[in-house]
Amino acid sequence: MQNVSDSLKKAPVVGVLWSFAEARPRLAAWIVLSLGIVILLLVEARDVGLLITQWLALIVASVLVAGLCIWIVSWEDADEEKPAVTTASTVSAVPIAPVPVSVPSMDMPNVSTDTTNAEQSAGLVQ
Repeated sequence: MQNVSDSLKKAPVVGVLWSFAEARPRLAAWIVLSLGIVILLLVEARDVGLLITQWLALIVASVLVAGLCIWIVSWEDADEEKPAVTTASTVSAVPIAPVPVSVPSMDMPNVSTDTTNAEQSAGLVQ
């Protein structure tokens, strides 16, 4: 696989495109995605009968949407690039002892045999 990528990097046209994509990956992704969307638009809407201004508006909107998509995807890249910062103030040298917690009992009374004050006052139980 390494030999294939090395031979592609040395090719006249592909080598220039390869180095451009390595230098500016987001811009290259925007261009590739824009071309894909515009080609798909041209193929699928060729028989619709749009005016020139409508075609231009659709193409510009498609290119802007592609740029927005690449920008949103790049947010995830920015999160991965940030290193975890640890300072002396956030690291505790003294271990913290666990605190005992008391949990109240969850025993429920037997509802079928107990009568409540509300039932007695409502006259439901004699």
